[in-house]
Amino acid sequence: MVHQKYLAEKRAKEEALAKDPSKAKKEGGGIGGKLLWYSLLAVLVSTFLSRSLTETWLWGYEGKYSNPAKIYSSIFPPKERFFSEHELAKYDGSNPSSPIYLAIDGDVYDVSNGRSSYGPGGSYAFFAGKDAARAFVTGCFKTHLTHDIRGFTDKDMRSLLHWKNFFKNSQKYTYVGKVGHAPIDPESPLPEPC
Repeated sequence: MVHQKYLAEKRAKEEALAKDPSKAKKEGGGIGGKLLWYSLLAVLVSTFLSRSLTETWLWGYEGKYSNPAKIYSSIFPPKERFFSEHELAKYDGSNPSSPIYLAIDGDVYDVSNGRSSYGPGGSYAFFAGKDAARAFVTGCFKTHLTHDIRGFTDKDMRSLLHWKNFFKNSQKYTYVGKVGHAPIDPESPLPEPC
């Protein structure tokens, strides 16, 4: 019985459409339109729920395509800058209108997004405006604020590479350029262990 009722309704619709084809566009819009509408609605609801629950638009996802600044810089890479040690020292956070830069093994990064950490009074302020590659590895923040990595073991070099990759892959900090260092006299003593 249900099948016969369905067939009768279908036949009636077909006959009505045959008499007035303009009704076809008025009825429903088809399954494709509905699917598109509900898909768009689901994306919007998910996005706003994510923002309200996780304070991010993409449920905490921080991949390389979630940061518009990173996407822009990958499409239009900024011109690489070259700094002397003296020039890099100007970007130590002491001037609030200037960016804060730090270097690690010659690579300079803008860490202005972490001004509370790298700016004056911050817990990592000693890194700002210099290449302190040795201190990243040894943790000696008073005596090892230098780029001198002579005497590093393989383990130390892996640790340095870890920190370089941290800044290179960071969503928060951006690559700026390179810093040039005067050659280290091979006869000079290694920095004292702390």
